[in-house]
Amino acid sequence: MDKRNIIVIGASAGGFDAIQKIVAALPPGFDASIFIVWHMSPDVRGILPEVLNRSQTLPAAHAIDMEPLKTQRIYVAPPDHHLLLEKGRVRISKGPKENRFRPAVDPLFRSAAYVYGSRVIGVILSGALDDGSAGLWMIQRNGGITVVQDPNDAEVPSMPQSALRAVNVDYQVPVLDIPGLLIKLAAEYPDHDPKEANTKQIEAEVRIAMEQEPLQYDFLAFGELTPYTCPECHGVLTSIKEGGNMRFRCHTGHAFSASSLLAAIGESIEETLWSTVRNVQESVLLLNHMGDHFAERNQPKLAAMYFKKGKDAETRANEVRQAVLSHEHLSLGNISQQADSQ
Repeated sequence: MDKRNIIVIGASAGGFDAIQKIVAALPPGFDASIFIVWHMSPDVRGILPEVLNRSQTLPAAHAIDMEPLKTQRIYVAPPDHHLLLEKGRVRISKGPKENRFRPAVDPLFRSAAYVYGSRVIGVILSGALDDGSAGLWMIQRNGGITVVQDPNDAEVPSMPQSALRAVNVDYQVPVLDIPGLLIKLAAEYPDHDPKEANTKQIEAEVRIAMEQEPLQYDFLAFGELTPYTCPECHGVLTSIKEGGNMRFRCHTGHAFSASSLLAAIGESIEETLWSTVRNVQESVLLLNHMGDHFAERNQPKLAAMYFKKGKDAETRANEVRQAVLSHEHLSLGNISQQADSQ
């Protein structure tokens, strides 16, 4: 029987420092394979492997598609690519974004759970919103161990908080305690039996992340059709329920947690309102310009009417502007916090 030495780590805002601390405290020759997804802009140079190699513990590099899986190695998701696992090898893809990210944490966690089951240790670190929560749930469902950075210890606590809401995690610890915990866990042999899981659904979602044709999978069989549209491609979204959690996927392959979908809708609302302000302000400028034109032509009544309409439009623009400024960006996390504070 193989040891529990497949470690997958997900982080976002504030997670860079946490990842460095964990890697720096691991012993050289640590007998595990470590896979890291850290959210980053697609147009930046990925510096995480370079920084981790300064610790001189385990060699780190951006993962290469189809390279063999080895222990005593750190594989980092390259910018704008998902990091996934197959049996005995690493996969890199530009599959559909999940939770508006590529790389995203959920595809890595889901593929690890599907292929390696109870050998997997899933770790969620500092970050915003809730990427990784669904994947962590899948790791636990397939017999793996779940670890979450204590939100009070995280620079940005949203991802750890979301994971704790979604999963009855095995360990909630500060980041400085995570290296010792990983050393202990990776030396053990799994004794967790996987719970009942929809393997067809997991396989379908892993293959979609690997850029394989999503239309061959009937996601209505895994969930329910919704009236919501995908913020990425405007396709119809299907809701998928897992335990007490709900997430969404469109027929082209994009996937969203409830929080990331709510955030995307909120951004769309703000963009639409600012577009409305711009259009109304353009009408104000044109109406005043026409008013000046007719005033110069000694048509005061017509000029006055244009100026009046321009003033009315300016009032409407200010009202819309106030709606933009008062628009609240919502997530499941901040709604839960508001509910708890009442």
